[in-house]
Amino acid sequence: MSLNVWIILYILVICLVSIRIFLRKDLSPPARLAWVMVLFVVPYVGAVIYLLFGEASLGKKEHNKRQEITEKIFKKTKQWTGEARTAEGFPMPHNLTARYAGSINGFYPVGKNQATLMKDSRSGIRQMVKDIDAAKHHVHVLIFIWLDDESGNEVAEALLRAADRGVICRVMIDAMGSYPFKRSKLWKRMKKSGIRTQVVLSFTNIFKVALFSRVDLRNHRKIVVIDNQITYCGSQNICDPEFRIKKKYAPWVDVMIRITGPIVAQNQLLFATDWLYYHPDDDLDSFLTPQPKSQGGGFLAQAVGDGPTIQRGSTSQLFTTLIASARESLVITTPYFVPNPEIVATLVAAGRRGVKISLIVPARNDNWEVRAASRSHYHTLLEAGVRIYEYVPGLLHSKILTIDDQVTMLGSSNLDMRSFDLNYENNVLIYDPTFTATINRRQKQYIADSNTIILKQVDQWSRPKRIWYNIIATIGPVL
Repeated sequence: MSLNVWIILYILVICLVSIRIFLRKDLSPPARLAWVMVLFVVPYVGAVIYLLFGEASLGKKEHNKRQEITEKIFKKTKQWTGEARTAEGFPMPHNLTARYAGSINGFYPVGKNQATLMKDSRSGIRQMVKDIDAAKHHVHVLIFIWLDDESGNEVAEALLRAADRGVICRVMIDAMGSYPFKRSKLWKRMKKSGIRTQVVLSFTNIFKVALFSRVDLRNHRKIVVIDNQITYCGSQNICDPEFRIKKKYAPWVDVMIRITGPIVAQNQLLFATDWLYYHPDDDLDSFLTPQPKSQGGGFLAQAVGDGPTIQRGSTSQLFTTLIASARESLVITTPYFVPNPEIVATLVAAGRRGVKISLIVPARNDNWEVRAASRSHYHTLLEAGVRIYEYVPGLLHSKILTIDDQVTMLGSSNLDMRSFDLNYENNVLIYDPTFTATINRRQKQYIADSNTIILKQVDQWSRPKRIWYNIIATIGPVL
């Protein structure tokens, strides 16, 4: 082709994709700028990247279907989890946090719950297997990554035993996160055994996905519900800490809690929203029994589930609300720290007003671009008084936030753009000083095994290194 044709094609590609970008209602100005920069720097490749990864949508038809299922399920919420729209008796500002979190799914704090923090990944899997072996009615599992390793086999065999004795087993895995597992002999055994299996967010029609969605919208949730009496929540997938698909970063250090009480019903409803999308003919009432038992002397808690079809921006807004509520102390543990400007500004403001803030991240990260983007924020945060720790012994994969020794949030959400805009996530908020003290002890262990990053050290980074970190952070909205 002649040079003129290439120039016309270049202008056409940039104009058409730019129009599509500027027509978006859900993009922040920094995200629009980042995509336009990518488009101008590498127009043809950038256009393809944008079509594949640029739009956090499942398509109008799929979006409407999920909305219908969500509305159907949450009509049961008031009946099952109560109608309270405020956190009665909560001290300010935690009642405001509870009210915002409740606006996402309609779940508000319920009392008389108890939780046990698992010692480590292996003990968590062993306890889960024990609970599955004791199941009498049903076992529900939704997991992002399931590996065909020792832990994966132990959980699968427990489910096979449960199905064999007549327990209803429903299992969902993410199409991308569990891609090797869905092709394994073990997964095929599970499908043939009577376990009801489902691969979620498959991308069989790549052309359709590219035009109307993006290929990396993922279900990152980690939910286990047993007999509607026990639920597990945390960062842990069903795999060994050696995490053999990325073993050079091992061990992967996770956090998992076992919860009993009325909060189990909320996690059950989150599971149902995903399951009924694929199996709309299943009887919703079958998810409602047996009723969770209240735990004497327990604490208030609420579940939170978000995603690209649920209250846009809710994850980022929840983190911002939690950070802004801190009065004395704030400890954040996250493997992927790629915050938006609102999160950074809220952290800086909290630090400036005297909140003791600790940020714990891995020293080595399996995503080099995330590590670079994270480090671009170090100088700003350190200047505001935030203490930063890089965990050394392995890849710290725990996702925890504790506030004022009173409130804990943990689950699947990272402090990055993927969790903010792209992934389906689930977390639990626990309003209890005793449990928060337990979690804080775990975070102190992380800090003890970390290198402390100081401002002088960051100031001594070379100019090329600082430029590189800031370039990657600039395109953070598209990571």
